[in-house]
Amino acid sequence: METIHHPRLQETLYYERMPNGLDVYVLPKEGFQKTYATFSTRYGSIDNHFRVGSGEPIEVPDGIAHFLEHKMFEEPTGDIFATFAAQGASANAFTSFDRTVYLFSATEQIPANLETLINFVQHPYFTDENVEKEKGIIGQEIKMYQDNPDWRVYFGLIEAMYRTHPVHIDIAGTVESIGTITKETLYTCYRTFYHPSNMLLFVVGGVRAEEVFELVRRNQAGKTYEPQGEIERIFPAEPNEVRQARKVAKLPVSLPKCMFGLKEPHVRRSCEQLLRHELTTKLMLDMLFASSSPLYQQLYDEDLISDGFGFEFNSSPHYAFSVVGGETRDPDQLLARVREQVDQVVQTGFEAQHFERTRNKKMGAYLRMLNSPEAVASEFTNYKFRNSDLFAILPVYESIGLADVNARLREHFDWEQLAVSIVESP
Repeated sequence: METIHHPRLQETLYYERMPNGLDVYVLPKEGFQKTYATFSTRYGSIDNHFRVGSGEPIEVPDGIAHFLEHKMFEEPTGDIFATFAAQGASANAFTSFDRTVYLFSATEQIPANLETLINFVQHPYFTDENVEKEKGIIGQEIKMYQDNPDWRVYFGLIEAMYRTHPVHIDIAGTVESIGTITKETLYTCYRTFYHPSNMLLFVVGGVRAEEVFELVRRNQAGKTYEPQGEIERIFPAEPNEVRQARKVAKLPVSLPKCMFGLKEPHVRRSCEQLLRHELTTKLMLDMLFASSSPLYQQLYDEDLISDGFGFEFNSSPHYAFSVVGGETRDPDQLLARVREQVDQVVQTGFEAQHFERTRNKKMGAYLRMLNSPEAVASEFTNYKFRNSDLFAILPVYESIGLADVNARLREHFDWEQLAVSIVESP
């Protein structure tokens, strides 16, 4: 067991790699009643073409990672949610572009719930019958999201940006793609991506580290896993330019929804560069679009945005893009005003006082986040799967200067890389 101290943050993290390759991290929180655990695999919706070791490339249907997540909760003895509930725990799971996470939170029976979490994720149960049944359930979910304006405007933007990279494909896939999934393809993906060497267990809250490790050691010692070769993700070449500048969908909405963003070319960066790039970009976007920014206030005063207006930045070693927007009475006027004001800031740069306030705000939000077991567990795995470190964020923020943010502003806002997604009434 390795002990990793973070004295400035007053946190001590414990780590151990099991003989089968499973990475286990424990972050005790003295005085916390709640414990939060995530069991995650480095496997998401974009991983639809891959090779293991020197084997042949394998292509699988879109949406299979999400489909697999759904099926993992089914056991021969019944639904695993009922087991967690009987043990006083709340359980859930989610699939993103690049990871699948199973989790529970509880204040009691932590060893029992931890055993349940590990065991059900490491015990797949797929049959022809339950796979066919799930197709109907997920098919209805896909159709429901197709009628959701917020979902359509968000994924419409990603579809407008990306031509070939699978990030533009809906995480759940399509009704047609999931229709081709079989129990054999599920087992192929499970054996590949749910191998312990591709997974991470993280436990945070009112626990003792050695007790957790002893439980996991004992649990894993009773299971057999053959060594597995390295997983190679295969992605098609993605053009630098956006797929289409403007994408419009028609749905019954009271006000149009408009999201716009910029696709970044030449993304590949080292893990250290990726973290700094991400934090600098988020700081820059906050200075431009947060509710305390001059641009936000102007757009709000002109009745071009509501308080639902927001922004985010998504990045990985393989893709990076910003997303900005919300409801608006006039998408074109909103875009024109944003472009005009951003161009002015590009010319003048941000003010030093504004930069210091925003950076302090971001660092304060980060420190508050460390008091939330749920947020810590989610973010820790997110950064670790990109070979980065949640606990490195504070010193990186401190190292970012005004010149860095101004340079990032000029670099990111290349209007040739702009894509717009609009959902409006027929």
